[in-house]
Amino acid sequence: MNRRHWKLNRSTWVWILTIGVAGVMGVTRPLNARGDDQFSSAAGANAVARRWFEDAKFGLFVHWGVYSLLGKGEWVMNNDKLPISEYQKLPPRFNPVKFDADEWVRLAKAAGMKYITITSKHHDGFCMYDSSLTAYDIVDATPYGKDPMKALASACHKQGIKLFFYYSLLDWHHPDYFPRGKTGQTAGREEKGDWKTYVAYYQGQVRELCSNYGEIGGIWFDGWWDRPEADWDLAGTYRIIHELQPGALVGNNHHVAPFPGEDFQMFEQDLPGGNSAGFNKAGVTSRLPLETCLTMNQSWGYNARDTNFKSPEQVIHALLGAAGRGANLLLNVGPRPDGTIGLEFSERLVAVGKWLETNGKTVYGTRRGPIDPQAWGVSTIKASTPLDIYLHVLKPADMIALPRTIGSFTPFAFGKTTPLKLVQRGDTQELTLPESARTPIDTIIVLSPLGDGDQN
Repeated sequence: MNRRHWKLNRSTWVWILTIGVAGVMGVTRPLNARGDDQFSSAAGANAVARRWFEDAKFGLFVHWGVYSLLGKGEWVMNNDKLPISEYQKLPPRFNPVKFDADEWVRLAKAAGMKYITITSKHHDGFCMYDSSLTAYDIVDATPYGKDPMKALASACHKQGIKLFFYYSLLDWHHPDYFPRGKTGQTAGREEKGDWKTYVAYYQGQVRELCSNYGEIGGIWFDGWWDRPEADWDLAGTYRIIHELQPGALVGNNHHVAPFPGEDFQMFEQDLPGGNSAGFNKAGVTSRLPLETCLTMNQSWGYNARDTNFKSPEQVIHALLGAAGRGANLLLNVGPRPDGTIGLEFSERLVAVGKWLETNGKTVYGTRRGPIDPQAWGVSTIKASTPLDIYLHVLKPADMIALPRTIGSFTPFAFGKTTPLKLVQRGDTQELTLPESARTPIDTIIVLSPLGDGDQN
């Protein structure tokens, strides 16, 4: 336990409320995303975007591409050792006539999500948007012949959802992705190519994504880890994004400490500070917003045989686990090749959304709370009057132990007006949780510094 979270008494909170809660709530300082101070308007837009991102808390991740035809996930080209000559037979068969961008966005909103991050190009190199730099895209190489990213951008703009583009720096198809990286060794490409040409190609595609779809939320990069020693010119790439889209945020799933120009730090299949998946060896930065990306089953892309889906309760606990560590949750779905999102995903998303309709006040707009994650759950905090702390008790318990300074606060069950019993025991306070205060999935306790129990 970090003791700085224990030493907050009532007078401290009053002082925080007077001067602002930015420091305690983890609001990032308004730095220019390029690491300098001479572009004040860009710096301002970036700071506003970062604040919005931290408030949003919940996003939809979408892995969708021609690989969905095989129903074995997005890595099937590499895993099944399919050469380009075989893999190129997929685009002529890809015709997602049931894709409905408006329905996708409505589903995200029903789930309580505030943004969508979708694969514009994955490691296979196939572009799910209309790129003028290659014919290996959904408009030129498939019978569908339309740009789903255009439709999705339009639907997002209409319905108030921000759109982020996932973009893989890694490319198993492009002939100039050379020298080869750790993956894609069986693609059957010639052992030659010009790396600078490839960098110019991918940066040109980044320009397209920043220029052709209106205002976007940001770019979510992946694949750097395939060639960590290569000269990717990330500084130049990030400069392109921030110049074309001053309010766009840049993240990179490289699994190392954030590079200059990045606006948020991400963690794959783990909460910040965890490394059960083996990817997240870097520490947690204190200067950037955080995000956890998580699959709903075990796969990112559509996998017909993967039925190991998380329950709505597991998803809600993951969302709260992220929020209690100062992070967003980016929850993934893998649409089918016809462009529909299966009921296995949609029913769970709607169930999570219904829970958020009642309890979202304790999640949206919050930051990591003053009590570190505990065995019983997490805490979140919101800048409000009064400045309330929310305890999310995620395991059945008759009583939980809290730091002694919490005695300065009055505890209430969320939505109730009767104070709960708080008794000092040595250096801790014991909070009794009667049956009447407990709720399924998450028992929420409000700690009010002003003793105001009306939380409705």
